[in-house]
Amino acid sequence: MVDVSGKADSARVAVAEGWLLAAPETLRKVVEGGLPKGDFAPTVQLAGIGGAKRTSDLIPLCHPLPLQHVKVEIHPDVEGGRLRVTASASVTGKTGVEMEALTAVSVALLTAYDMLKAVDKSMRIDGIRLLEKRGGRSGDWKAEA
Repeated sequence: MVDVSGKADSARVAVAEGWLLAAPETLRKVVEGGLPKGDFAPTVQLAGIGGAKRTSDLIPLCHPLPLQHVKVEIHPDVEGGRLRVTASASVTGKTGVEMEALTAVSVALLTAYDMLKAVDKSMRIDGIRLLEKRGGRSGDWKAEA
C-alpha cells in the first residue's frame, strides 16, 4: 500500500459512470417492472452501495475508507437501448474515493446484468469510467465530454 500517513485529511468526492447496453424490450421491462428477480432499481442501487463499501476487500492494496456517502443512480434510455448507472462517493480522508465510485458502478452493472440475463442474453456492459474527482493534493479533475 502507498504510505498516506503524512497526508492531511481533506474532503474528497468521486463520480463514475457505466452503461448496460440491452434491447429496448429488455429496458422496457426495467421501467414497467415485473422482472423475475424482483424490484430492479432498489436491488441495483443497494448492490452498488455494498460494492463501494467492500472496495478494499476486492482491490489489492486499496486503502479501506470510512465512506460518508455513496449514491447510485439508474437512468434507463429505453429507445436508445441503454441504461446509465452513475455513482458518487465521498469521504474526508488521506486518499481519494475514485476506486469506490468505480466499484459501485461495476457492481451495480453486474447486478443489473444478473437481474436481466433471463430476459436478454445479448447485453453488454460498457464505458465504465471516472467522470470527476474533487479534493486531495492533486486537486480537482473532470473527464472530457
